[in-house]
Order: sequence, then structure tokens, then C-alpha cells
Amino acid sequence: MVFGRRARREMLEAVREDARGVANTAQTVTETDSGRLRRTWGDGFGVLASRALQIIIVLILTAGVVWGMRTLSTVVIPILLALILASTFAPVMSWLRARNVPPALATVAVLLGIVVILTGIGWLIVWAVRDQWEDLSSQAQDGFAQVIDWVKTLPFAPDSKQIAEWQDTVIDFLTSSQFGSGALAGVGAITSFVTGLVLMVVVLFFFLKDGPTIWRFMLRPFQGEGLARARRAGDKTVATLGSYIRGTAAVAAVDAVGIGIGLLILQVPLALPLAVLVLVPAFIPLVGATVAGILAALVALVANGPLSAVLVVGVVVLVNQLEGNFLQPVLMGRALKLHALVILLALTIGTVLSGILGAVLAVPIAAVGWGIIQVWDGPNLPAKWARPHARERNSAQ
Repeated sequence: MVFGRRARREMLEAVREDARGVANTAQTVTETDSGRLRRTWGDGFGVLASRALQIIIVLILTAGVVWGMRTLSTVVIPILLALILASTFAPVMSWLRARNVPPALATVAVLLGIVVILTGIGWLIVWAVRDQWEDLSSQAQDGFAQVIDWVKTLPFAPDSKQIAEWQDTVIDFLTSSQFGSGALAGVGAITSFVTGLVLMVVVLFFFLKDGPTIWRFMLRPFQGEGLARARRAGDKTVATLGSYIRGTAAVAAVDAVGIGIGLLILQVPLALPLAVLVLVPAFIPLVGATVAGILAALVALVANGPLSAVLVVGVVVLVNQLEGNFLQPVLMGRALKLHALVILLALTIGTVLSGILGAVLAVPIAAVGWGIIQVWDGPNLPAKWARPHARERNSAQ
């Protein structure tokens, strides 16, 4: 009996020793593999490979989001436009709510105000341009022809065949659906436009009426720091979109008045329609006012000669400098001022993805993205990677 118990104990001890040995061997193998893995991914090439993999994953996700937005553009674009308009008129809604105006009545009043404003601007543009569009286009074409004739006299001028190819390319682009002339071509496009317009009005109504309630519902999945960050991002989005659109509208009006006064002083024909045409393209930064200025310069070239055209170009440049250095910082705030390179890249990407409408929406979306980065870690604390270095802060001060 004693011998049997002793044998069983020895056998159990032997089994335990074998188990410990196997565990130690497995741990050693695991530590060896883990160390080898750390050495493989911990060196410079491993870090580069991991970063490249992360970038690829982010690009794939971004491409998927863009593809989904383009596929559902009939829904996405009206929602974006409704969000922009709701953010623009958010101060008006807040003012009405503070005076105990019923939400439905306040929403209807603001909607009617938006319709009146947009209809008035559209009527002004049509009234100013409709009766004189043929003269405007013919004089612009004659001015373009004079510019081509002048270019041919230069010693390094391209031959007539190259100029004809460039001219055909420009004309094809201007008359393509990408530029916007064919946006409503066909029954399908008209149906999509009407559907999007109705959806935008409906979504805008609920954004104006129940915007805060909808936003609180969307914040329910977040907790702690994530909730605070989401709130900061939402507030920054509304503030950025509202400030951007209101500021851009004010800048466009000032551009139109400034260019119109300059054209009247220089006695350029069709000064009123040319000035009114500045209002719409001014919502495309950098490019819009330049295009309107080129059109005015071509008309001045035909009507009053090269000197008048040069003076018109000077007026446009002066107005643009006034806009970039004074109006935009004052009316839109320096926090919304994007670098010109960022604006050009945003315009290019937006135009490639959604044509002329994408060009209009690209810059405010880019401004929202930059604004969210500026409040990522706190009310006035940007994301860690976007914070300026100490030397930059000292030089700025």
C-alpha cells in the first residue's frame, strides 16, 4: 500500500515535470517567435511596410466611401446642400427660437426666406444677362479671336494647327456635361434633378426644425471623450459651413460691385451683366472671379481696345487682392482661410468627382475637414500631428 502510494506520487511528479517542461518549451518558442516578429517589423523597413499597409487600408476605405457617395449622389448631394443651407441660416433659427417662435412656424419662415433670396438672385442674373447674352457671347468670341491673332505674332507662338486643337479642346470641355451644360440633358437627368430638389427641401425642413434633436440622437453611441470630440466636430461643422457660405456670399457681392464699378468707369459695354455674372462663379474660389474677369477683359478688348482690356485685368486683380487679403479674413475668419494649394487641389478633386457641383462643394468640405482637425483634441487644441512646433509658435508671436 505504501509502496503503491509512493509510486503514484512519483508518477504524478514526473507528469508534472513533463508538463512544466513542455510549457517552458512552448513559452520559449513563443518568446523566440515574438522576438523575431518584433525584430522583423521593428526595424526601419518593417515600420515603412506597416505604414504603407495602413495607408493602403485608408485609401481603400476612402475609395469605398467616395464610390458609395457617387453611387448615391441623388441622395448625398441634396443632404449636403441641405446641411449647408441649414448651417447658413442656423443663427436665424436660434434667434427665432430665443423669442419663443413655434419651431414649425420658424422653419416655414426661414424656408420662405431662402426661396425668396435664391429666386431673387436667379431673377437678377437672368434679367441682367438674358437680353444681352448674344452680344456678350459674340464680343467674348471676337476678343478671344483677337487674342489668338496676337499670339500668332509672337516668335515662339504655336502653329495654327496646335491653336485649333487647343480651341477645340476648350470648346469641347465647356460644352461637355462635366462642365455642367449637359447636367439636365435627358429625362433621366431631369427626374434625378427634381427628385434631388424635393429631397433637399424636405431634408432642409427637418434640419431647420429638428436639427438639435437629430444631432443628439446621432450622438447616443458615443461616450466619454468620444462624445466630447463628436460634439466639438458637430459644432465646428455647423459654424464652419455657416461662416463659409455667408462670408462667400458677402465676398461675391463685394466682388460684383467692385468689378461693376471698374467696368462702368472704364465705359466697358455690358457692364451690368458682366458684374452680375461674377456672383455665381465667385462661389468657386480662385477660379470663379478669374473666369469672370477674363470674360470682361475680352469684351473690353473688342469694344475699347487693348488698353481697356489691360485696365480691366488690373481691376480684377485689385479686387481679388482686396478679397484675399482683407475681405476673407474679416468676413470668414482666419481659421477658415485655406492655403491656395489646398483650394486648388480640392477644386480639382471635386471637379473630377462631381463636375461643376463638386467644384462648388469641394472647398467648404475641405474647410470643414480642417476645422474638425483644429478641435480634435480640445476646443482650441488641434490633433497632435497638426500642432505647430514650438519654433513656429514663437516665430508667429
